[in-house]
Amino acid sequence: MIDSAKQRMITETIRRRDDAVALLRSLLDAKSISEKNLAQLQQPDLVKQVTGRSSMDNAIASTRRLIDSFNRVLDDLRRNLSDEDIALIGPIESSLRVS
Repeated sequence: MIDSAKQRMITETIRRRDDAVALLRSLLDAKSISEKNLAQLQQPDLVKQVTGRSSMDNAIASTRRLIDSFNRVLDDLRRNLSDEDIALIGPIESSLRVS
């Protein structure tokens, strides 16, 4: 039971991380398209002019941080999660599930 709970947490975390990786790819593609469109229109990125970073840059950086966080969680799950930790997490995890 404990091993299956740990495996379930790892599997769910991997799935969420993979979703974030797919989002990052989409953001990178969208940034490229946006930059090409702005160049064709000879328009500056107004957010980038004011803040030094485009809103796409901010979203990309945030998504990269999210992926790094998922990777750290996965490392911790694989290395440090004891049977007692899993037993404590179980009731919390089940109370968070939405029916």
